Amino acid sequence: MTFAPDHAALIMIDWQTGFDDWDYWGGNRNNPEAQSNAARLLAHWREKNGAVFHVIHHSTNPASPLRREKETGQIVPELAPLEGEEVMHKRENSVFVGTHLAVALRRLGINRLVISGLTTNHCVSTSTRMAGNLGFEVRLVGDACATFDRVGPDGESFPADLIHRVCLSDLHGEFCQVVRSSDLL
Repeated sequence: MTFAPDHAALIMIDWQTGFDDWDYWGGNRNNPEAQSNAARLLAHWREKNGAVFHVIHHSTNPASPLRREKETGQIVPELAPLEGEEVMHKRENSVFVGTHLAVALRRLGINRLVISGLTTNHCVSTSTRMAGNLGFEVRLVGDACATFDRVGPDGESFPADLIHRVCLSDLHGEFCQVVRSSDLL
């Protein structure tokens, strides 16, 4: 089954400048090529006139850099939406909660999704799981996603790359197929 731009929608999750503040998020963001891979994927989708949806997080925490009224809440310039590309704001971890994304996709007759975004273990994972549960066929572009180091409840530190790879392995084959950007270009 094809996941070409004329048969699937590209969902760009939380590509906001606020994620450039690595210290705020735990430091050491993995996958330094994630944004450039996402940019190549987005350019390809646009070239083929594929459906593109940008979903950004509008945090309920006033101190968060992910607030739409803050400059840090805006989409990074490299991935900024073009006229005609829909931008949806969410307050939860899933792109499907508090948005009309599922309805918009169904109205377009789209049941295949390609997902890219930040962070792998939070909004990307939650959205991918929910997309699978809603019956969408999903390709999660692992090299167009990234996350940060985390500290567990017992104080143990976990490196971003480990979190990223474990998260992708949890999703693959259950909620989606994890692919590389080169698989879709």
